[in-house]
Amino acid sequence: MNTATRSRHQPWNKGKLVGQKAPLRVRDIWAIRIRLQLAEKTRDLALFNLAIDSKLRACDLTKLRVRDIAHGEHVSSRAIVMQQKTQHPVQFEITEQTRTVLEAWMHRARLRSEDFLFPSRLHDSDHLSTRQYARIVKAWVTAIGLDPTMYGTHTLRRTKASLIYRRTKNLRAVQLLLGHTKLESTVRYLGIEVDDALEMAEQTEV
Repeated sequence: MNTATRSRHQPWNKGKLVGQKAPLRVRDIWAIRIRLQLAEKTRDLALFNLAIDSKLRACDLTKLRVRDIAHGEHVSSRAIVMQQKTQHPVQFEITEQTRTVLEAWMHRARLRSEDFLFPSRLHDSDHLSTRQYARIVKAWVTAIGLDPTMYGTHTLRRTKASLIYRRTKNLRAVQLLLGHTKLESTVRYLGIEVDDALEMAEQTEV
């Protein structure tokens, strides 16, 4: 292959940032929350808070129905969702501030138990698509001055898990919270050294 041919066939990721997306810092979380509150964007605030709390993948978050997280008009403090990727259930806590804004969103949108929690505003889709969600996340991080190429939908999934890991160093707990079937997946997800991770995991075994 000559030089001219090689130059025409450059790698797809040349000049692009690939790999794990960075989690948000606590100050970033509050910066986004405050902006959404001031703008009275109830749906976006509900989506953001639940994304942080649930640690769900975009494909699972966007397909949630009201019945998955609420009984009647009241949002539960805990929920269990079957993950599309692994077909394993994962449980998560829904904090009080998230429950409050979710209930406000459900009331405003007049959502019923069988409805999708985040309906699409497009006619060809019943619920928010992962692509729409990605655009929304990009707008959030851009609005607070972050580089959108460094953040994505997985940012929201990683954020609370990363904060919990930093505070507890408990890999097993984070593995359960993320719904990973293998500890190695959690290690890669958190971006920590494998040897250090396995040593800490052994220390936490009972």
